[in-house]
Amino acid sequence: MRINFTFRNIESSDGIKSYASEKIARLQKFLRAPLNADITVSTERHNHHVDIAIQSSGRRYAASEESEDMYASIDLAMDKIDRQLREDKSAMVGRKRQGAPIWSAKGG
Repeated sequence: MRINFTFRNIESSDGIKSYASEKIARLQKFLRAPLNADITVSTERHNHHVDIAIQSSGRRYAASEESEDMYASIDLAMDKIDRQLREDKSAMVGRKRQGAPIWSAKGG
């Protein structure tokens, strides 16, 4: 697991890094391959903006959130990525279980 942090208009914080790293580590259970994450944290006036992009086994998941609290922005973005991962995982499992569609040989 490789995580890259970029801070714009804000000082680098170990608290934010560790919080985001813990959240991303929880996603590893959905992925078989190691993941690479790019997290961009920025502030503009009183809003805190977080961009998260995760790549694993050829797939890319991304989310962007903005709120007045940095930790809330991280939580909201991680919720979006979690939802994307779950949908992708359930679609893959559904394809494996159902297989290819069986068409009627009678014709239409």
